[in-house]
Parts: sequence; structure tokens; C-alpha cells
Amino acid sequence: MTIHIDTHCHLNLGVFRDDSDSVVKRSLKEGVWMIIVGTDRKSSQIALSMANKYENGVYAAAGLHPNNINNEEDSGSIISYQEDFSIGVYEKFSKFEKIVAIGEIGLDYFHIDKSKNINQIKNQQKKILEAQLKLAREQNLPVILHVRHAHDEMIEVLEKFRKINKHLFKNNEPWGVIHCFSGDENLAWKYFNMDLIISFTGIITFSKQWDDFIRRLPNDKFMIETDAPFLTPEPFRGKRNEPILVKYIAKKIGEIKHLSSERIADFSTRNARNLFKI
Repeated sequence: MTIHIDTHCHLNLGVFRDDSDSVVKRSLKEGVWMIIVGTDRKSSQIALSMANKYENGVYAAAGLHPNNINNEEDSGSIISYQEDFSIGVYEKFSKFEKIVAIGEIGLDYFHIDKSKNINQIKNQQKKILEAQLKLAREQNLPVILHVRHAHDEMIEVLEKFRKINKHLFKNNEPWGVIHCFSGDENLAWKYFNMDLIISFTGIITFSKQWDDFIRRLPNDKFMIETDAPFLTPEPFRGKRNEPILVKYIAKKIGEIKHLSSERIADFSTRNARNLFKI
């Protein structure tokens, strides 16, 4: 059976409270593995607990999402609560076998409350991102990066971090992923040149914006994800997303690249296993 890996899902959110186990089992039965991604200490703990229920195929990531930092109002995105950051909390998470990444971490300037001190919030996001980047490198874990309306700043932070911490990197070894990539080809290559890869969601099934780029996309530079319960692919838009639907993202990339969906799954799975060591 071809193995698909949903490299980013949120089965730890309340929308899955009543049936998360059946969602996982249904996915595993169809050869779909998954990484359940935390966005704060609470959701990271839930992700870890869920992953620990299964011997294989279910993994977790722990991190503090920029929108969950305790400095702004609930924006209605994936926020569960506002958290005062403690690196010690995430260092403890990083020691568990089923934690395969530090994430979801990053910069999000889209949801900043304009009535507050914008520069202060941006600086705080950068400071907490840098702390989690350092933790990930020290623990030899990859990072799952969220970037929204902040790519220039993200590239600046990453370049500075890599320069200061050269000893924590191995040449040409991938060390992180830009999750839910929505930029253009030029932006992608800026990340590729820093030994990062990108991940595509169901958005590509209902938008042709990335078709030309995907045709030229190197096969060792991408992964697939659902971001479930969000960004449901065609033909299921309007319904709750689940890891099993990651197959439709592989299918779409295959159509664009004139390859079988199984071949695309092989590329993505190989890249995921290489990055997350699973």
C-alpha cells in the first residue's frame, strides 16, 4: 500500500473531540500517516497524548503559534488561549519520542490588533520564534513554520539565526518546512536556499495560482498536508477536512506534473520521513 503522510493536521482541536480516534483509525487503514501539530502548550499536550496511543503512523509536534502569544485578543483563527511563553515547557515536550518537530511556530502579522503597539508585538513574535528555533536545533528537531504577511521578516530572522548558529546546522540537510506555502516561485527558492522545504494544502485543488510553479518544483523540495480541519480540498469543500483527504492533494500535484498520485505520495513521504526522521 502507498503511504501518504499528512504532515500537518490539527486533530487536537475541539471539532474532533467526539471522533478523533475514529478519524485516525480510518486514515491509518487507508495508509495515511499524520503529524498532529500543537499551537500552544495545551494543544501540544493533546497532540502528544493522541500520538502515544498508536505504535506507528501518528506523530506530534509541539510549539507556540504566534497568534497564541499572550499579547492580543482572540482573532478567531486557531487560537485556543493566550499563553505566556516558557521555553522550558517546550523543551520538556521535545524529549518525547513521538514529538518529531517544534511547531507550529513563526510570524503572523495579519492578525495583529492595529489598536495595540504593533512594533512591540512584532518584536515579541520574533523573540519567541528565535527561542523556539534555537530549541529545535539544540534538540536536533526540525521546525514547522507558519508565515502570514511576514515573509520578508521571516527570511531576515532565519538568515540571521543561521549565521549566528552555524554550528547547529549541517550543510544541505533540510531542517524545517514552510507550512501551507502560498508564495510564489521566487519566494520558494529563498527558502530552498536556506535548506527549508515547503508544504502544499488543499488550496491547490481549487486555485490554479501555483500550477506553473508546481510543474517545475523539484521533487525533493515539497510535502503535502491537510491543515485539517481547515482548507478542505475539492471535491469536499465546505466539509470538515481530515487527514485521509491528503490523497486529493497528491492527486492534484500528480495531474499538474503528469505523474501518478502514488509517485507524488512517494516523493512527499520520502521527504517527510527524511525531515521528521519517522
